[in-house]
Amino acid sequence: MSATFGRLQGPTLELKPGLNIVQAPNEAGKSTWCAFLTAMFYGINSRERDKAGFIAEKNRYAPWSGASMSGRLDCRSGSDELTLTRTTRRQTAPLAEFQACYAGTGNPVPGLTGQTCGETLLGVSREVFERSAFIRQSGLAITQDAGLERRIASLISSGEEDTSYTEARETLKKQLTRRRYNKSGMIPGIEAELQDTQRQLSELQSLEAQLAAAHQRVEALSAREHILQDELAACDAWEQQSQAQALANAKAAAEASEQKLSLLRQRLEADRVPEVDTIGRLRGAIVNLETVRKNLEKARSERDDAMKAALRAEANLAESPFAGQTAEQVRRETSQPPEPVNWKKGPGLAVIVLGTLLSFLLFYAAGVVLTGSPWQKPASVGALLAGLCITYLLAGQLRRHAMQDARNAALIKRYGTTDADAIAALADTYYKLCAAQEAAQADVSAKTATADALYASLSSNEQGILLEVRRFAPSAFDIPAADEALKGAFARRRELSSAEAAARETQLRYEVLAQQSPVLSEAPISLSAPARGREAVEQELGTLRGELAAARSAADQLSGQLSAQGDSVVLRSQAALLTEQKAALNMEYDAIALAMEALEHANTTLQNRFSPALGRRAAEIFARLTDGRYSGVVLDRTFHLSAEPADERVYRDAALLSAGASDQLYLAVRLAICDLVLPQETCVPIVLDDALTNFDDDRCAAALRYLKEAAQTRQILLFTCHSREADFFAGDPDVSVVHLAAQ
Repeated sequence: MSATFGRLQGPTLELKPGLNIVQAPNEAGKSTWCAFLTAMFYGINSRERDKAGFIAEKNRYAPWSGASMSGRLDCRSGSDELTLTRTTRRQTAPLAEFQACYAGTGNPVPGLTGQTCGETLLGVSREVFERSAFIRQSGLAITQDAGLERRIASLISSGEEDTSYTEARETLKKQLTRRRYNKSGMIPGIEAELQDTQRQLSELQSLEAQLAAAHQRVEALSAREHILQDELAACDAWEQQSQAQALANAKAAAEASEQKLSLLRQRLEADRVPEVDTIGRLRGAIVNLETVRKNLEKARSERDDAMKAALRAEANLAESPFAGQTAEQVRRETSQPPEPVNWKKGPGLAVIVLGTLLSFLLFYAAGVVLTGSPWQKPASVGALLAGLCITYLLAGQLRRHAMQDARNAALIKRYGTTDADAIAALADTYYKLCAAQEAAQADVSAKTATADALYASLSSNEQGILLEVRRFAPSAFDIPAADEALKGAFARRRELSSAEAAARETQLRYEVLAQQSPVLSEAPISLSAPARGREAVEQELGTLRGELAAARSAADQLSGQLSAQGDSVVLRSQAALLTEQKAALNMEYDAIALAMEALEHANTTLQNRFSPALGRRAAEIFARLTDGRYSGVVLDRTFHLSAEPADERVYRDAALLSAGASDQLYLAVRLAICDLVLPQETCVPIVLDDALTNFDDDRCAAALRYLKEAAQTRQILLFTCHSREADFFAGDPDVSVVHLAAQ
């Protein structure tokens, strides 16, 4: 089979008959392959939605690559080899396009559709398959399901799978609740309706008497209402005359306000006074000028401080004996001693002259005295040469001392010392002074540039503001004058706004009065004031109308109550009918309760017939899985499990077992359900997804031996993240081992 499903991006998985071990590390897609196998048989529920803590399959297994979900499954059904394919045409209905063909041909399998594929090939519904043959590590426990109940009932009763105890019991319970549930339901409703009918019969006569009295009060109040309405009409006529006068006054005031507004607008246009937005912008710019001016002063102060610092750095540099030289020049000068200047040559020359004369004198004297000719005696020549050598050696020593003294004098004059380390320290100090002077000069340049930029901005902004202000105030040649001109312009604009508001108010007052005032067809006549004011008349009329409305409402309510009550004959007939309905519903209630008791008894009988067989088969498997540690398994109708140790006679609840033993118990029951529930003719494959994770090595080996034995009659797929299962069957030709690599 091959899949484009979740993290699976087109890989293939080849399985063989019997036991298949699929070993892969975590997050390699084992659970995805299991879900894909189920989806290929039963499809994906596209109506399922995400909820808190739950992701629908269509979203959970959407391909990570963004491609459409699809898959292919090659399988065998009886003697036929089939190829099942599912593709996605619409993203809202993944794997909805189904095709089943005979392998190697394009011939479709008749009667096999995407909806019926799983039940046709496997012989069980999706619910039964997931609660029996599909065994996950996180889903080993068995839960109740109507489909599983129907399957179990078909095996131990009639063979039909259209009945379920849970569904039938819920249906009967709904009918029972519909008739009576505490104080609600059909029976309490009829009882309340019967009681209400009897009450209505007793109230008829009282309501008729009250209705006659209410009609008399309504007539009296209506007569008084007509009198007050006439008096109110007189007040209306008087008010019409007053409103006409007020309307004329309002019209005059509106015209005067409009004339004043027009005059102000003409003056503002003539004086080219800017709008309020422009005034606000310019005044804001003037305020910003003050900020820029302060920043300029600060920048100039910082520039001056930087200049002072630069002057101090230059002064410190000038005090150094290396003043005026670059760092490279100082480095060359200090790396070699100065050439001696004006060193004393006289002593050396005098020694040379005297030594030479003395040597020749001795040479001559010795030769003449001894032989008469000095050149005839080698000793005389040797003495001459020795004298000359001594003379020149002594002269050279004097020359070196004189040059060294000259160098020391030059060093002391230049640096004040002859110590090389002190001179090097002076050079290092000079380097630092040079760096400080350069930094100070750079700081001066930067702060000078900042100050110049701020000054340029200040000047530019001032000129821009003054240019705009001079358009309507030509005499404004500085910022204070411009600010005063803007204040005056704002005052004039505010005066215009006040005039506009006054004009709108007077016009609105006139329009309101015009709408409220009636249209007079002829000139109004002079009327006298009414005896009392409108408020008093309206107050009395309002009170009277309230009383009249209450009286009419009371009369209407009484009429409605009489209409609702009906006549006594109808009410008595209705009471008799309700009594009969109550008796019939009570009989139905008793019959349904009896049916629920019979259904409970029948279900208990079925469970008693099925549970022992399931318990025995589960005990056999559990004993195999635990190497005989447990010998018995008990489960009730809700599939609650207990296990009996071989050396004890006390059943232990599954919750008291260790995690590994609990998983082994549930696995034994799931395998027993597969043996008893799944149809033998279809050989439904069993899928185990990391179901042996909590097993120790010995019990894992026992489980593997049992699975190999069980795989002789059906295909078993064991997905695992451990290598011990594959190692256990290493070299076994009857077991297929597949290694999946992490994608």
